[in-house]
Amino acid sequence: MILFSLLPVLWAVSVEANFFQFESISNVSTYYFNYFYCNIWEGECQPNQDDATQQVPTGDLWSGFPQDYIGMLTTWYCSLGQCCDSGDCRITNNITGLELDLQQKLHGQHLAQAVVLKAIQGFIDNPESNKPLTLSFHGWSGTGKNFVARIVADNLYRDGVKSECVRLFIAPFHFPHVRLVDVYKGQLREAIRDMVLRCPQTLFIFDEAEKLHPGLIDAIKPYMDHYDNVDGVSYRRAIFLFLSNIGGAAINEVALDFWHSGQNREDIGMEDLEHRLRAEAMEAEGGFAQSELMSGHLIDFFVPFLPLEYRHVKLCARDAYAARGLQASEATLDEVAKAMLYVPKEEKLFSAQGCKSIPQRINFFLP
Repeated sequence: MILFSLLPVLWAVSVEANFFQFESISNVSTYYFNYFYCNIWEGECQPNQDDATQQVPTGDLWSGFPQDYIGMLTTWYCSLGQCCDSGDCRITNNITGLELDLQQKLHGQHLAQAVVLKAIQGFIDNPESNKPLTLSFHGWSGTGKNFVARIVADNLYRDGVKSECVRLFIAPFHFPHVRLVDVYKGQLREAIRDMVLRCPQTLFIFDEAEKLHPGLIDAIKPYMDHYDNVDGVSYRRAIFLFLSNIGGAAINEVALDFWHSGQNREDIGMEDLEHRLRAEAMEAEGGFAQSELMSGHLIDFFVPFLPLEYRHVKLCARDAYAARGLQASEATLDEVAKAMLYVPKEEKLFSAQGCKSIPQRINFFLP
């Protein structure tokens, strides 16, 4: 029946062909054939079938097409669940959800909550930004850097980190050999270009960024700079996240100083950390600090992640149990938290592993 319902549309295309250039008709036909084949006949589809080049054709293309047939085609297409207000169903840009997730799921990181929300919201609300958004997350392992990257992906994209608009690079995994850095440069440039062509608002996440070769970062510096386009492609709607342990010592020192002086950690402000964080990032060993990304001042926000205390570890344990549909008692949460290693040796104030190992550790406390 669906095939028969499309016959008037196909007939209209042939009748009104003189209103279009041949290439435009070919693009429209290709799109709907691909969609029909993949979703109605359930044929063997190619990856990324729903990429940006496969979005519903709009604009001047339909200027000469009879309005009744446009309405018929639109109604049929939307009945298959492929319409959305944003124009790209892969992108949700749920700022309200982002704010709630940062408030409710991220523990002990008031600075990261505020800075990330401000940066993402400002970028999304400004479609005329003159450069991509570049954020640099800093802090000890287990303090929430990867977790926040996932929260960002989950709220900006329909499919979260699995979205074809999100790409994760792990430095020692994707670029392990220094001797192959020139090969990696070409591969990385090509990957970024292809991703942005398919999805202009692509999220790129570089984990363990301190282990990236400086030449590798410099190779992609133009994509994060103030350019209208690079080789005909605009990267101004892309988002780059760099995650590293650089600056962790400086952040911990500030947090410890506040504790020694009897001040609340929630009173720590960006003015207490940003200058020290920038300085340590510039002086640190490794490619990230030595790259033009730092010297060119292309990082829009340095985001500090504070060391986590006992009370924060308990909250992480509570969330880990809840994720399994379990409700743990206060006594059980205390047992989990006490099993963690805390530093400095004298005060035993900060969890040395943050919350990173909590999901695995609670296995030892399950009945």
